[in-house]
Amino acid sequence: MKKILYILILLFSTTLLNAQGVRVSAKLDTNQLLIGEQTFLRISVDYAAESGITTIIFPTFYDTLNQHIEILSKSTIDTLIPDSTEPFLLQQKQELLLTSFDSGYYVIPPFQFLINNDTVETEATLLEVYSLPVDTTAAIFDVKQPIDEPFSFKDWLKENWKWIALGITIILLIIYLIKYLKNRKPTEQVKEIVPDIPNYIIALERLEKLREQKLWQAGKVKMYHSEISEILREYIESRFQINAMEETTDEIMYALRLQNIPNDVKEKLHQTLKLADLVKFAKEQPLANENDMSLIVSIEFINQTKITVQNTTKDA
Repeated sequence: MKKILYILILLFSTTLLNAQGVRVSAKLDTNQLLIGEQTFLRISVDYAAESGITTIIFPTFYDTLNQHIEILSKSTIDTLIPDSTEPFLLQQKQELLLTSFDSGYYVIPPFQFLINNDTVETEATLLEVYSLPVDTTAAIFDVKQPIDEPFSFKDWLKENWKWIALGITIILLIIYLIKYLKNRKPTEQVKEIVPDIPNYIIALERLEKLREQKLWQAGKVKMYHSEISEILREYIESRFQINAMEETTDEIMYALRLQNIPNDVKEKLHQTLKLADLVKFAKEQPLANENDMSLIVSIEFINQTKITVQNTTKDA
C-alpha cells in the first residue's frame, strides 16, 4: 500500500513539473541591511529530471551587481535534489555573498538563464541599506582617553629582557676591556740600530757597481759619465760640506781650494768632472781609455781624501 502511495506521489510531482516547466529564482536572505553588513543572494534553477533539459547556462558575475552592491564571494554551481520526497526534481544553485556601503534602496535586476537555447529570467529584487540613526539631541562628548594600567615590573621585564641582557653583556665587555688594558704589560720597543755607513764606502761601492754594469761599453756613454759625476758630487757634499749637487764644476773646485788635497789629485778631479760636463751637455764622445780613466780617477780621489781625513783626525 505504501509503495503504491509513493508511486502516486512521484507521478503527481512529475505531472506538476511538466505542467510548470522550469522555475528560476533569485532570493535574498534578508532585504534589509545595515551599512557594511553581509547577506546571501541564492540563485537557483528547478527542473524535472525527465523534462529533457540538457543545457543550463547561469549568468556571469563579476565584482559588483551595480555601483552600490558589491560581490564579496561566489560559490560554484551545484546540482542537488532539493526535496528528498521528490527524487525526480533537480536543482542547480549558486550563492553570492553581498554587501553595501551606501545607504538607500537598490533594485537587483532580473538574472537571465539560457536553458536549451531559451532565455528565462528571475524576478527583480529590492534591497534596502540603512545607516545607524544619529541622536542629534544628545550632547557631544570628548573621545575617552586610554585607561592607565598599573605598572608591573614583571610584565616590563618580560617585554624588555632581550635589551636588558644586551646591556649587561656590553657593560661586562667594557669592564673586561678596561681591566685588560690596565693590566697589560707595556711591550718593549726595540729600536733597530742601523750603523752609519761611511760616505767613502758608499761612494766606492757605487763606483764598483758602475764598473760591473759596463755602460759605456754598451754605448751608454752619457749615462756612464752622469753616474760618475753624481757619485763624486754626493761624496764631496758629504765629505767637505759643500753644496756640490747644486754647484758647477768650477764652483766646486773653487770651494775645494782650501782643503788639504794634493794639487795633482784636484787637477785629475777637475778633468773628470769637466769631461762629464762635456759628455752631458756638449755630446762629447770620449776615447775608451778616457772612460776607464774617469772611473780610476774617481776611486783614487775618494781614497786620497779618505786617508787625508783619517790623518787629520790622528794629528788632532
